[in-house]
Amino acid sequence: MLTFEPHPLLDPLAFTTTLPAPLSALPSPDWLTALLKAQAQAPLASDDAVRGAVRDVLRHGGYKPTGRGKPASEYLVRAAGDGTLGTINAAVDACNAVSLHSGLPISVVDLDRARAPFRVGIAPEGAQYVFNASGQTIELSGLLCLFDAEGPCSNAVKDAQRTKTSPDTRRTLTVLWGAKALGDRTERAFTWYRELLERLGATVERLPGA
Repeated sequence: MLTFEPHPLLDPLAFTTTLPAPLSALPSPDWLTALLKAQAQAPLASDDAVRGAVRDVLRHGGYKPTGRGKPASEYLVRAAGDGTLGTINAAVDACNAVSLHSGLPISVVDLDRARAPFRVGIAPEGAQYVFNASGQTIELSGLLCLFDAEGPCSNAVKDAQRTKTSPDTRRTLTVLWGAKALGDRTERAFTWYRELLERLGATVERLPGA
């Protein structure tokens, strides 16, 4: 279902999630939204070493992970710190909670809006996609991305609008963009992530190959 192109620094992990109901019928419980706060108790905590290792992974292909192009996990830290990180839906909230505290960027795509086959690799020169409802685009050249049959659809910075979750979402594909330099952090983040999703009543299936 998902193949990974060789990368010397990336420690990826991918899994699928089947939700017990559409996201519109699965509001985030209080225990989940509480994890969107910077001071929430969590099994992982980010720091400068984590941020540096993640940026090194993204730099490898020639991408510059700074300014507006920095990893999504860094945006979450800032938003949580100033109190603007709010609930979106249960799937995204679980993603954001784990990303916030682990420091690892995480992508979530709707499996019914994306098209197999999937692969992870570096985007070619000139690649881009729309990342929000207002039509803004992100330049992807040199950036590690998840690709589906139609092209790149997510990465560690911004996910494509065309495959984002919606109120109808029942099945998702998730990629943790970890770094080999961080030891078992990707595995530990996944263990916690699975616990959160299973607490929501979801079924999680880890994908081989990463």
